[in-house]
Amino acid sequence: MTRTLLTGNAAAAWGARLASVDYVPAFPITPQTEIIETLAAWLDRDEMPGRLVMLESEHSMITAAGAAATSGVRVFTATSSQGLLYGMEMVYTVAGWRAPFVMVNVSRGLASPLTLEPDHTDIMAARDSGFLQIHCASCQEVLDSVLIAYRLAEDHRVRLPVIVNLDGFYLSFTREPVEIPEADAVSRFLPPFDAESTRFSASAPTSQAVAVLSGTPYSYFRYECHLAAQNAITVYDEAAAVFASVFGRHHEAVEAYRSEDADIVFVMIGSFATKAREAVDRLREAGQAVGLVRPRLLRPYPAEQLLRLLAGKRGVAVIDQNLSMGMGGVLHTELSAALYGKPGAPAVLLSFIGGLGGRDITPEEFYEIAAVTRQAAEDGVVPPPRLLYSRDEHREVTKLQAIAHTERNELESKP
Repeated sequence: MTRTLLTGNAAAAWGARLASVDYVPAFPITPQTEIIETLAAWLDRDEMPGRLVMLESEHSMITAAGAAATSGVRVFTATSSQGLLYGMEMVYTVAGWRAPFVMVNVSRGLASPLTLEPDHTDIMAARDSGFLQIHCASCQEVLDSVLIAYRLAEDHRVRLPVIVNLDGFYLSFTREPVEIPEADAVSRFLPPFDAESTRFSASAPTSQAVAVLSGTPYSYFRYECHLAAQNAITVYDEAAAVFASVFGRHHEAVEAYRSEDADIVFVMIGSFATKAREAVDRLREAGQAVGLVRPRLLRPYPAEQLLRLLAGKRGVAVIDQNLSMGMGGVLHTELSAALYGKPGAPAVLLSFIGGLGGRDITPEEFYEIAAVTRQAAEDGVVPPPRLLYSRDEHREVTKLQAIAHTERNELESKP
Protein backbone atom coordinates (compact mmCIF):
# COMPACT_ATOMS: atom_id res chain seq x y z
CA MET A 1 0.00 0.00 0.00
CA THR A 2 1.35 3.42 -1.02
CA ARG A 3 0.55 6.61 0.86
CA THR A 4 0.80 9.80 -1.19
CA LEU A 5 -0.77 13.22 -1.70
CA LEU A 6 -3.66 13.13 -4.17
CA THR A 7 -6.36 15.52 -5.23
CA GLY A 8 -9.93 14.29 -5.05
CA ASN A 9 -9.93 14.05 -8.84
CA ALA A 10 -6.78 11.93 -8.86
CA ALA A 11 -8.24 9.73 -6.10
CA ALA A 12 -11.31 9.13 -8.27
CA ALA A 13 -9.07 8.19 -11.20
CA TRP A 14 -7.11 5.79 -9.01
CA GLY A 15 -10.37 4.18 -7.90
CA ALA A 16 -11.30 3.55 -11.53
CA ARG A 17 -7.82 2.23 -12.35
CA LEU A 18 -7.77 -0.16 -9.39
CA ALA A 19 -11.25 -1.37 -10.35
CA SER A 20 -9.78 -2.44 -13.71
CA VAL A 21 -12.39 -0.59 -15.74
CA ASP A 22 -12.71 -1.65 -19.37
CA TYR A 23 -14.33 1.43 -20.91
CA VAL A 24 -14.31 5.17 -20.11
CA PRO A 25 -16.72 7.28 -22.18
CA ALA A 26 -15.84 10.89 -21.41
CA PHE A 27 -16.65 14.56 -21.89
CA PRO A 28 -14.70 17.27 -20.04
CA ILE A 29 -16.24 19.86 -17.73
CA THR A 30 -14.69 21.89 -14.90
CA PRO A 31 -13.91 20.85 -12.19
CA GLN A 32 -14.07 17.20 -13.26
CA THR A 33 -11.68 17.29 -16.25
CA GLU A 34 -8.58 16.21 -14.31
CA ILE A 35 -10.16 12.78 -13.69
CA ILE A 36 -10.43 12.11 -17.41
CA GLU A 37 -7.01 13.64 -18.16
CA THR A 38 -5.38 11.37 -15.57
CA LEU A 39 -7.03 8.23 -16.93
CA ALA A 40 -6.21 9.25 -20.52
CA ALA A 41 -2.52 9.65 -19.63
CA TRP A 42 -2.37 6.21 -18.00
CA LEU A 43 -4.13 4.56 -20.93
CA ASP A 44 -1.87 6.32 -23.41
CA ARG A 45 1.22 5.01 -21.58
CA ASP A 46 -0.28 1.50 -21.34
CA GLU A 47 -0.19 1.70 -17.55
CA MET A 48 -3.73 0.34 -17.37
CA PRO A 49 -5.92 -1.66 -19.74
CA GLY A 50 -9.14 -0.38 -21.22
CA ARG A 51 -10.27 2.23 -23.69
CA LEU A 52 -11.22 5.88 -23.31
CA VAL A 53 -13.50 7.47 -25.90
CA MET A 54 -14.33 11.17 -26.11
CA LEU A 55 -18.01 11.71 -26.87
CA GLU A 56 -19.68 14.87 -28.18
CA SER A 57 -21.72 15.58 -25.04
CA GLU A 58 -22.67 14.31 -21.61
CA HIS A 59 -25.90 12.97 -23.09
CA SER A 60 -23.92 10.74 -25.46
CA MET A 61 -21.41 9.89 -22.75
CA ILE A 62 -24.03 8.53 -20.35
CA THR A 63 -25.76 6.72 -23.21
CA ALA A 64 -22.49 5.00 -24.13
CA ALA A 65 -21.80 4.16 -20.48
CA GLY A 66 -25.19 2.52 -20.05
CA ALA A 67 -24.97 0.62 -23.34
CA ALA A 68 -21.52 -0.75 -22.50
CA ALA A 69 -22.50 -1.75 -18.96
CA THR A 70 -25.54 -3.67 -20.21
CA SER A 71 -23.30 -5.60 -22.59
CA GLY A 72 -21.08 -6.88 -19.78
CA VAL A 73 -18.31 -4.25 -19.64
CA ARG A 74 -17.07 -2.57 -16.44
CA VAL A 75 -17.61 1.14 -17.12
CA PHE A 76 -16.47 4.36 -15.46
CA THR A 77 -17.30 7.96 -16.30
CA ALA A 78 -17.45 11.37 -14.64
CA THR A 79 -19.26 14.68 -14.94
CA SER A 80 -20.20 17.82 -13.05
CA SER A 81 -22.92 20.45 -12.66
CA GLN A 82 -24.32 21.56 -16.02
CA GLY A 83 -22.91 18.38 -17.57
CA LEU A 84 -24.99 16.24 -15.22
CA LEU A 85 -28.07 18.22 -16.19
CA TYR A 86 -27.23 17.99 -19.90
CA GLY A 87 -27.26 14.21 -19.60
CA MET A 88 -30.24 14.04 -17.22
CA GLU A 89 -32.51 12.32 -19.74
CA MET A 90 -30.06 9.44 -19.96
CA VAL A 91 -29.41 9.45 -16.21
CA TYR A 92 -33.01 8.33 -15.77
CA THR A 93 -32.90 6.06 -18.83
CA VAL A 94 -29.80 4.00 -17.98
CA ALA A 95 -31.01 3.51 -14.41
CA GLY A 96 -34.15 1.99 -15.93
CA TRP A 97 -31.92 -0.25 -18.01
CA ARG A 98 -30.42 -1.50 -14.70
CA ALA A 99 -26.98 -0.69 -16.11
CA PRO A 100 -24.39 -1.33 -13.35
CA PHE A 101 -21.61 1.25 -13.71
CA VAL A 102 -20.03 4.05 -11.67
CA MET A 103 -20.14 7.75 -12.45
CA VAL A 104 -18.31 10.34 -10.39
CA ASN A 105 -20.01 13.72 -10.05
CA VAL A 106 -17.88 16.66 -8.95
CA SER A 107 -20.49 18.96 -7.47
CA ARG A 108 -20.65 22.55 -8.73
CA GLY A 109 -23.39 25.13 -8.35
CA LEU A 110 -25.89 25.47 -11.19
CA ALA A 111 -26.60 28.42 -13.44
CA SER A 112 -28.10 30.92 -13.47
CA PRO A 113 -26.17 32.98 -12.30
CA LEU A 114 -23.09 31.06 -13.38
CA THR A 115 -20.54 29.86 -10.83
CA LEU A 116 -17.56 27.53 -10.89
CA GLU A 117 -17.77 26.98 -7.13
CA PRO A 118 -19.41 24.01 -5.42
CA ASP A 119 -22.71 23.21 -3.81
CA HIS A 120 -25.01 20.18 -3.95
CA THR A 121 -27.90 21.42 -6.06
CA ASP A 122 -26.65 19.50 -9.11
CA ILE A 123 -26.48 16.11 -7.44
CA MET A 124 -29.82 16.61 -5.68
CA ALA A 125 -31.45 16.97 -9.10
CA ALA A 126 -30.55 13.31 -9.77
CA ARG A 127 -31.79 11.85 -6.50
CA ASP A 128 -35.02 10.38 -7.95
CA SER A 129 -33.44 8.87 -11.08
CA GLY A 130 -32.62 5.37 -9.85
CA PHE A 131 -28.89 6.04 -9.55
CA LEU A 132 -27.60 5.22 -6.08
CA GLN A 133 -25.57 7.97 -4.39
CA ILE A 134 -22.47 7.87 -2.16
CA HIS A 135 -21.21 11.22 -0.80
CA CYS A 136 -17.58 11.77 0.18
CA ALA A 137 -15.93 14.07 2.73
CA SER A 138 -12.24 13.32 2.01
CA CYS A 139 -9.99 12.29 -0.85
CA GLN A 140 -9.45 8.89 0.77
CA GLU A 141 -13.19 8.36 0.80
CA VAL A 142 -13.34 9.19 -2.89
CA LEU A 143 -10.95 6.37 -3.86
CA ASP A 144 -12.52 3.91 -1.44
CA SER A 145 -16.08 4.81 -2.46
CA VAL A 146 -15.41 4.17 -6.14
CA LEU A 147 -14.34 0.62 -5.26
CA ILE A 148 -17.32 0.09 -2.95
CA ALA A 149 -19.62 1.53 -5.63
CA TYR A 150 -18.64 -1.15 -8.15
CA ARG A 151 -19.31 -3.92 -5.67
CA LEU A 152 -22.66 -2.29 -4.90
CA ALA A 153 -23.68 -1.67 -8.53
CA GLU A 154 -22.72 -5.13 -9.78
CA ASP A 155 -24.34 -7.14 -6.98
CA HIS A 156 -27.15 -9.30 -8.43
CA ARG A 157 -29.53 -7.96 -5.77
CA VAL A 158 -29.02 -4.40 -7.01
CA ARG A 159 -27.78 -4.01 -10.61
CA LEU A 160 -28.14 -0.22 -10.63
CA PRO A 161 -25.69 2.57 -11.53
CA VAL A 162 -24.00 4.48 -8.71
CA ILE A 163 -22.92 8.13 -8.45
CA VAL A 164 -19.95 8.87 -6.21
CA ASN A 165 -20.15 12.56 -5.32
CA LEU A 166 -17.36 14.90 -4.23
CA ASP A 167 -17.27 18.65 -3.78
CA GLY A 168 -15.67 20.69 -6.54
CA PHE A 169 -12.45 22.49 -5.63
CA TYR A 170 -12.74 21.77 -1.88
CA LEU A 171 -12.00 18.12 -2.70
CA SER A 172 -11.44 17.89 -6.45
CA PHE A 173 -8.36 20.13 -6.45
CA THR A 174 -7.26 19.74 -2.81
CA ARG A 175 -4.40 17.36 -2.06
CA GLU A 176 -4.69 15.12 0.97
CA PRO A 177 -2.79 12.03 2.12
CA VAL A 178 -4.38 9.01 0.44
CA GLU A 179 -3.52 5.33 0.81
CA ILE A 180 -3.47 3.63 -2.59
CA PRO A 181 -4.07 -0.08 -2.06
CA GLU A 182 -2.23 -2.80 -3.91
CA ALA A 183 -3.98 -4.33 -6.89
CA ASP A 184 -4.02 -7.82 -5.40
CA ALA A 185 -5.80 -6.53 -2.29
CA VAL A 186 -8.37 -4.79 -4.47
CA SER A 187 -8.95 -8.01 -6.41
CA ARG A 188 -9.80 -9.76 -3.14
CA PHE A 189 -12.44 -7.13 -2.45
CA LEU A 190 -13.67 -6.54 -6.00
CA PRO A 191 -13.73 -9.58 -8.28
CA PRO A 192 -14.09 -9.21 -12.05
CA PHE A 193 -17.48 -8.06 -13.27
CA ASP A 194 -19.80 -11.04 -13.68
CA ALA A 195 -22.46 -9.86 -16.11
CA GLU A 196 -24.36 -13.14 -15.65
CA SER A 197 -26.93 -13.32 -18.48
CA THR A 198 -26.27 -9.74 -19.60
CA ARG A 199 -23.75 -10.21 -22.38
CA PHE A 200 -23.09 -9.21 -25.97
CA SER A 201 -21.12 -11.04 -28.62
CA ALA A 202 -20.57 -9.76 -32.15
CA SER A 203 -20.58 -13.33 -33.44
CA ALA A 204 -23.93 -14.06 -31.82
CA PRO A 205 -25.79 -10.76 -31.68
CA THR A 206 -29.04 -10.43 -29.79
CA SER A 207 -31.40 -7.49 -29.61
CA GLN A 208 -31.58 -5.65 -26.31
CA ALA A 209 -34.28 -3.02 -26.28
CA VAL A 210 -36.62 -1.12 -24.00
CA ALA A 211 -40.29 -1.85 -24.47
CA VAL A 212 -42.92 0.88 -24.45
CA LEU A 213 -45.14 0.07 -21.48
CA SER A 214 -48.07 1.64 -19.72
CA GLY A 215 -50.18 1.18 -16.64
CA THR A 216 -49.67 -2.05 -14.74
CA PRO A 217 -46.47 -3.37 -16.41
CA TYR A 218 -44.81 0.07 -16.25
CA SER A 219 -45.66 0.31 -12.54
CA TYR A 220 -44.24 -3.15 -11.97
CA PHE A 221 -40.88 -2.37 -13.60
CA ARG A 222 -40.52 0.96 -11.79
CA TYR A 223 -41.32 -0.67 -8.47
CA GLU A 224 -38.80 -3.45 -9.14
CA CYS A 225 -36.16 -0.73 -9.59
CA HIS A 226 -37.22 0.79 -6.28
CA LEU A 227 -36.95 -2.55 -4.50
CA ALA A 228 -33.48 -3.09 -5.97
CA ALA A 229 -32.43 0.30 -4.61
CA GLN A 230 -33.74 -0.65 -1.18
CA ASN A 231 -31.71 -3.88 -1.36
CA ALA A 232 -28.64 -1.69 -1.70
CA ILE A 233 -28.75 -0.72 1.99
CA THR A 234 -28.01 -4.31 3.02
CA VAL A 235 -25.54 -4.79 0.17
CA TYR A 236 -23.71 -1.57 1.08
CA ASP A 237 -23.38 -2.66 4.72
CA GLU A 238 -21.97 -6.02 3.59
CA ALA A 239 -19.54 -4.36 1.17
CA ALA A 240 -18.39 -1.87 3.82
CA ALA A 241 -17.72 -4.70 6.27
CA VAL A 242 -15.65 -6.64 3.72
CA PHE A 243 -13.81 -3.44 2.74
CA ALA A 244 -12.92 -2.85 6.40
CA SER A 245 -11.62 -6.41 6.78
CA VAL A 246 -9.37 -6.03 3.72
CA PHE A 247 -8.20 -2.42 4.05
CA GLY A 248 -8.88 -1.47 7.67
CA ARG A 249 -11.12 1.50 6.81
CA HIS A 250 -14.81 1.28 7.67
CA HIS A 251 -17.16 3.51 5.69
CA GLU A 252 -20.57 3.07 7.29
CA ALA A 253 -23.68 4.18 5.43
CA VAL A 254 -24.10 6.90 8.07
CA GLU A 255 -21.13 8.28 10.00
CA ALA A 256 -21.72 9.30 13.61
CA TYR A 257 -19.16 11.57 15.27
CA ARG A 258 -19.43 12.18 19.02
CA SER A 259 -23.19 11.90 18.72
CA GLU A 260 -23.95 9.05 21.11
CA ASP A 261 -24.20 11.29 24.19
CA ALA A 262 -24.99 14.52 22.31
CA ASP A 263 -28.18 16.46 22.90
CA ILE A 264 -27.67 18.72 19.85
CA VAL A 265 -26.64 17.14 16.52
CA PHE A 266 -25.56 18.60 13.18
CA VAL A 267 -26.65 16.68 10.05
CA MET A 268 -24.88 17.36 6.74
CA ILE A 269 -23.05 15.72 3.83
CA GLY A 270 -19.89 16.41 1.83
CA SER A 271 -16.50 17.92 2.58
CA PHE A 272 -17.88 20.72 4.76
CA ALA A 273 -18.79 18.03 7.29
CA THR A 274 -15.08 18.07 8.22
CA LYS A 275 -15.61 21.69 9.31
CA ALA A 276 -18.56 20.50 11.39
CA ARG A 277 -16.35 17.88 13.06
CA GLU A 278 -13.89 20.59 14.08
CA ALA A 279 -16.74 22.74 15.39
CA VAL A 280 -18.04 19.77 17.40
CA ASP A 281 -14.62 19.38 19.03
CA ARG A 282 -14.47 23.07 19.96
CA LEU A 283 -18.02 23.03 21.34
CA ARG A 284 -17.20 19.92 23.36
CA GLU A 285 -14.21 21.76 24.84
CA ALA A 286 -16.65 24.49 25.87
CA GLY A 287 -18.79 21.92 27.68
CA GLN A 288 -21.55 21.56 25.09
CA ALA A 289 -22.81 18.08 24.19
CA VAL A 290 -22.86 18.46 20.39
CA GLY A 291 -22.35 15.77 17.74
CA LEU A 292 -22.42 15.19 13.99
CA VAL A 293 -24.30 12.68 11.84
CA ARG A 294 -23.22 12.44 8.20
CA PRO A 295 -24.99 10.23 5.66
CA ARG A 296 -22.52 8.75 3.16
CA LEU A 297 -25.26 6.80 1.43
CA LEU A 298 -28.04 9.13 0.31
CA ARG A 299 -29.74 6.79 -2.17
CA PRO A 300 -31.07 4.48 -1.01
CA TYR A 301 -32.09 6.67 1.91
CA PRO A 302 -30.79 5.23 5.22
CA ALA A 303 -33.89 6.17 7.22
CA GLU A 304 -33.55 3.47 9.90
CA GLN A 305 -29.93 4.33 10.63
CA LEU A 306 -30.74 8.04 10.88
CA LEU A 307 -33.67 7.41 13.22
CA ARG A 308 -31.51 5.22 15.44
CA LEU A 309 -28.72 7.81 15.64
CA LEU A 310 -31.04 10.79 16.21
CA ALA A 311 -33.58 9.20 18.55
CA GLY A 312 -33.96 11.06 21.82
CA LYS A 313 -31.92 14.11 20.80
CA ARG A 314 -33.14 17.49 22.07
CA GLY A 315 -32.48 19.21 18.78
CA VAL A 316 -31.16 18.51 15.30
CA ALA A 317 -29.78 21.12 12.89
CA VAL A 318 -29.75 20.10 9.23
CA ILE A 319 -27.25 22.08 7.17
CA ASP A 320 -28.04 21.93 3.45
CA GLN A 321 -25.67 23.02 0.68
CA ASN A 322 -28.53 23.02 -1.78
CA LEU A 323 -31.75 24.94 -2.29
CA SER A 324 -34.96 23.48 -3.69
CA MET A 325 -36.64 26.62 -4.97
CA GLY A 326 -39.93 27.31 -3.22
CA MET A 327 -39.36 24.56 -0.63
CA GLY A 328 -35.95 24.79 1.05
CA GLY A 329 -33.14 22.38 1.79
CA VAL A 330 -33.53 18.86 0.40
CA LEU A 331 -31.77 17.12 3.29
CA HIS A 332 -34.03 18.84 5.80
CA THR A 333 -37.18 17.97 3.85
CA GLU A 334 -36.24 14.30 3.51
CA LEU A 335 -35.14 13.93 7.12
CA SER A 336 -38.38 15.55 8.29
CA ALA A 337 -40.36 13.00 6.28
CA ALA A 338 -38.26 10.10 7.57
CA LEU A 339 -38.66 11.12 11.24
CA TYR A 340 -42.30 12.20 11.17
CA GLY A 341 -44.45 10.21 13.57
CA LYS A 342 -41.59 7.93 14.66
CA PRO A 343 -41.16 7.14 18.37
CA GLY A 344 -38.17 8.96 19.85
CA ALA A 345 -37.88 11.46 17.01
CA PRO A 346 -36.03 14.66 18.01
CA ALA A 347 -38.21 17.35 19.51
CA VAL A 348 -37.06 20.04 17.08
CA LEU A 349 -35.56 19.82 13.59
CA LEU A 350 -34.07 23.06 12.27
CA SER A 351 -33.10 24.00 8.72
CA PHE A 352 -30.00 25.98 7.77
CA ILE A 353 -28.87 26.60 4.20
CA GLY A 354 -25.25 27.53 3.50
CA GLY A 355 -22.27 26.90 1.30
CA LEU A 356 -24.13 27.81 -1.89
CA GLY A 357 -21.78 28.61 -4.75
CA GLY A 358 -18.77 27.67 -2.62
CA ARG A 359 -19.48 30.15 0.18
CA ASP A 360 -17.60 29.09 3.29
CA ILE A 361 -19.31 28.02 6.49
CA THR A 362 -17.24 29.47 9.33
CA PRO A 363 -16.65 27.99 12.80
CA GLU A 364 -18.60 30.89 14.30
CA GLU A 365 -21.62 29.95 12.17
CA PHE A 366 -21.54 26.38 13.47
CA TYR A 367 -21.40 27.76 17.02
CA GLU A 368 -24.40 29.99 16.27
CA ILE A 369 -26.30 27.07 14.71
CA ALA A 370 -25.77 25.07 17.90
CA ALA A 371 -26.96 27.99 20.05
CA VAL A 372 -30.08 28.60 17.93
CA THR A 373 -30.92 24.88 17.99
CA ARG A 374 -30.49 24.68 21.75
CA GLN A 375 -32.75 27.71 22.24
CA ALA A 376 -35.39 26.17 19.96
CA ALA A 377 -35.27 22.97 22.01
CA GLU A 378 -35.79 24.94 25.21
CA ASP A 379 -38.64 27.05 23.80
CA GLY A 380 -40.25 24.29 21.76
CA VAL A 381 -40.52 26.72 18.85
CA VAL A 382 -38.85 25.92 15.50
CA PRO A 383 -37.67 29.04 13.65
CA PRO A 384 -38.08 29.29 9.86
CA PRO A 385 -35.25 28.06 7.61
CA ARG A 386 -32.22 30.34 7.79
CA LEU A 387 -29.76 31.23 5.04
CA LEU A 388 -26.24 31.52 6.44
CA TYR A 389 -25.39 35.08 5.50
CA SER A 390 -23.53 37.72 7.50
CA ARG A 391 -24.32 41.43 7.93
CA ASP A 392 -21.04 42.28 6.17
CA GLU A 393 -22.06 40.16 3.17
CA HIS A 394 -25.46 41.84 3.08
CA ARG A 395 -23.83 45.28 3.14
CA GLU A 396 -21.48 44.28 0.31
CA VAL A 397 -24.34 43.03 -1.86
CA THR A 398 -26.35 46.18 -1.12
CA LYS A 399 -23.37 48.29 -2.14
CA LEU A 400 -23.02 46.38 -5.45
CA GLN A 401 -26.74 46.77 -6.10
CA ALA A 402 -26.47 50.52 -5.56
CA ILE A 403 -23.55 50.78 -7.98
CA ALA A 404 -25.43 48.77 -10.61
CA HIS A 405 -28.52 50.96 -10.13
CA THR A 406 -26.44 54.12 -10.59
CA GLU A 407 -24.77 52.81 -13.73
CA ARG A 408 -28.12 51.77 -15.19
CA ASN A 409 -29.58 55.23 -14.54
CA GLU A 410 -26.58 56.88 -16.21
CA LEU A 411 -26.99 54.71 -19.29
CA GLU A 412 -30.70 55.40 -19.51
CA SER A 413 -30.14 59.17 -19.22
CA LYS A 414 -27.81 59.27 -22.20
CA PRO A 415 -29.44 60.32 -25.52
